[in-house]
Amino acid sequence: MGTSTIAGVVRATCSAIWMRLKASVLPHPTRQQWLDIAQGFLERAQFPNCIGALDGKHIRVKNPPNSGSQYYNYKQFFSVVLLALADTNYRFIIVDIGSYGSTADARIFRASRMGRWLQSNQLNVPQPANLPGSTGPPGDEGFALSSQLMRPFPRRGLDAKRRTFNYQLSRARRFVECAFGIFTHKWRVFLSPIQLAPQNVNVVIKACVVLHNYVRTYEVTPDEDAQVESLPSGSDTIQLGRSGLAGLRVRDFFADYFLSPIGSFPSHQ
Repeated sequence: MGTSTIAGVVRATCSAIWMRLKASVLPHPTRQQWLDIAQGFLERAQFPNCIGALDGKHIRVKNPPNSGSQYYNYKQFFSVVLLALADTNYRFIIVDIGSYGSTADARIFRASRMGRWLQSNQLNVPQPANLPGSTGPPGDEGFALSSQLMRPFPRRGLDAKRRTFNYQLSRARRFVECAFGIFTHKWRVFLSPIQLAPQNVNVVIKACVVLHNYVRTYEVTPDEDAQVESLPSGSDTIQLGRSGLAGLRVRDFFADYFLSPIGSFPSHQ
C-alpha cells in the first residue's frame, strides 16, 4: 500500500477508537464521581477536597511545513500539548489536545475546553466544602481559575509551613506525572517525534488517551501498579499563571491546615 493509503487507514482507525471508547472511558464525571475522586486523593495522597491533578505534556512532532515557530516550545523542540486532569488510578478525567507548543502555559489552560467548562460551571463540580475537621474558609471540591487551582509556593525562602504545603501538593500532583509516564511507555509512539501532520497527531493522541483509560480501568494488574512510580515522569510542568488574591488566601489556609493537629498526617512528621 502507498504512504497516503496507510496514513488514511491509521487516521480512520484512531478516529474510530476515539469515537467508540470515549463515552465509556472518558465521560464527563457526575457529581458523585467527583466526590469519589476526591476520596481517592484523601486516602492515597492525604490531600483533602481535591478532584484531580492537572498538568501538561509536550508531545514531540516533526516540524510542520510553513508553521514558523508556532510549534517550537521553550524546551527547544516542536510539539503539541496534551493538557490532562488525572485521578489517583492514573486515569485521565478530562483532556485538551492540540495546543501549539509555543503557546504560554497559562493561555493553554484559559483557552482549553476544560478551562471554559469550569468558568461556565458545566462539569457538575460539587459545591465548596470546608476541609475535614475545619470551620475555616472553604476549599472547593474542585478547582476554578482563581481560588481553587492550587500551585506550589516559590522555592526560594520557604519556611516550614510552605515546605509542608509544597510536599503535600507534590504528593497529589505525582498522580498526573505517573499517568503521563504510563501513557508514554505504554504507547511508545510518544518516545520520539511523531512523523505526521499536526491534525493527524491529535487523532493519534485521542486514540491513545482512551486506550490508556481502557487499560487502566479493565486490564491493569497489581504487579503493574507496583512499578508505576518507578517510571520517569511524563510531565512537563505546565505553569498555569499567577494566582489571584483569593487563590493566595486559600493556599495559605491549606498550608496552615497541614500544620494543624486536624490536618497533619503521619507523612509530615
